Amino acid sequence: MDNGQRGVRLVTSFVATAVVVALVWVVLTTAWMWRYQERVVFQPPAAYPDAPAPARRVEFKASDGHALFGYLVSPPRAGPADAGTPRGPRAVVIVFHGNADLAAWQIPWAQELAERSGATVFVAEYRGYAGIPGTPTYQAAAADARGALDFMRTEFPSSDVILYGHSLGTAIATELAAHMRPRPPKALVLLSPFTSARDMAARMLVAPIPWIWQRISRVHYDTRNLVAQLECPVFVAHGNRDLNIPVRMGREVFGAARTPGGLLIVEGAGHNDVPDVGGERYWRWLVAAVGSGAAVAK
Repeated sequence: MDNGQRGVRLVTSFVATAVVVALVWVVLTTAWMWRYQERVVFQPPAAYPDAPAPARRVEFKASDGHALFGYLVSPPRAGPADAGTPRGPRAVVIVFHGNADLAAWQIPWAQELAERSGATVFVAEYRGYAGIPGTPTYQAAAADARGALDFMRTEFPSSDVILYGHSLGTAIATELAAHMRPRPPKALVLLSPFTSARDMAARMLVAPIPWIWQRISRVHYDTRNLVAQLECPVFVAHGNRDLNIPVRMGREVFGAARTPGGLLIVEGAGHNDVPDVGGERYWRWLVAAVGSGAAVAK
């Protein structure tokens, strides 16, 4: 065998080995992702903090009967809530936090929102978080969100409902808004939303795993598609330096909305600090959303 033939055989052997290794890697990675995909999407912190005053812890049940809790934050008695109906405030905001967050950690923000808007704020917790038994999944999160809605409609039957979500919570809030038809929320407010679970997989994973992921995933969030069908105003805020969910996704979600409300892009803000960096611009945007204002923050 001459040197040329030997070289061809070596190259062929190397390519075949590389293909086999790549296929094995794809199979093993796909199997791991299929088995542990909920752990990728839901990442409960190993912490069980108590919510600070003035939050009031309340118990409620998910739509499948699972026991949950959340925190109610009411506006000051002298605030705009006094102008509400005899049966409750004019508006209630149901809040869904991100995948590595906790309801208790949202209370200072919720208190400021209640004071500024006059709305009652309810921060719902998910199963598997903050010591609540159970495993968080796509289906479980939907049941938890529906339970939070049922609880608030029972507590405040005459109040308008606004849904607010951050990060993963934006997808949960959007699916809940779609579930609420033909009685949509007064507004859907999304902080740092992603377009779809499929797009996030394509961004985070190496080809061809995203293509496989679409066919094996148990997580089916598709916010961009759903907002195009909703009959409520959709408000979006995003930091232009978000390294977790790129700002283009926030723009795409807002651009797809059937009823666009207000878009706020905060220069210099990342994934978790939009309220801090945005300051008064953020709060004006949010209070307008709670009041279903139509002004777009530029």
